[in-house]
Amino acid sequence: MRTISGPAVTRGGACPPGLARLRRPLRIVERNLHVYRRGWIYFVSGFLEPFFYLLSIGIGLSHLVGGVRVGDHVVSYTLYVAPGLLASSAMNGAIFDTTYNLFYKLKVAHTYDAVLATPLGTGDVALGEIGWALARGVTYAAAFLGVMAALGLVGSPWAILCLPGAALVSLAFAASGMAATSYMKSWQDLDGIFLAMLPMFLFSGTFYPLAVYPGALADLVRITPLYQGVALLRALDTGTVSWSLLWHVAYLVALAGLGAVLTARRLRRLLAP
Repeated sequence: MRTISGPAVTRGGACPPGLARLRRPLRIVERNLHVYRRGWIYFVSGFLEPFFYLLSIGIGLSHLVGGVRVGDHVVSYTLYVAPGLLASSAMNGAIFDTTYNLFYKLKVAHTYDAVLATPLGTGDVALGEIGWALARGVTYAAAFLGVMAALGLVGSPWAILCLPGAALVSLAFAASGMAATSYMKSWQDLDGIFLAMLPMFLFSGTFYPLAVYPGALADLVRITPLYQGVALLRALDTGTVSWSLLWHVAYLVALAGLGAVLTARRLRRLLAP
């Protein structure tokens, strides 16, 4: 990796120091983009799981289940499931790069040892990797939202906010996933993350409402990160918007902020000389 001494320059002259610092994390995003140019199939494959769930469960069971109540509305089961799978798609897009891929670069390939030999610091690495995971999650969410629109599963004009809502879900899982991975010492430790993700995916209100759960279990589900995304995106897609959605937004913002701060501190401890 080449290091260029002296101030960053643009066509108009020297790049302001503040702008140069903001651009540093983009170098990590650029590197990941070049890597995936040859492994694009691995990038695309992560979108397929929630898409297959939508086809098999959402559409397949819709004729058997009938309508499901969301607020004051009754919607088809497919329309009920689709926003939950949109949240899951955003989560999947973000979590893979900040777990397995990050662990490989951190513990096996020691990629960041070379990165830190450049002007980039541990904070740039944290923001760059989170930014790349966010971009991947948003790409998955945008593709899935396009499928929903093609299938007639966009139920309200409020659905235009589903993409920024999905981006917030991706950001929260990218930052928290990266923070959790920084504590992992072996590949086997990563199984704990995915062991937590599977029940979150199945029991976060994606496929059926919380009313079917016993009281204590329903309360437990309400505090999980994925449930916040599912509830937020379902309300936007079906048009059942209320001030209570701000709670879901605040939860995801807080999780993203906490994860980003913890990630930066952990990388500084693990990588800084």
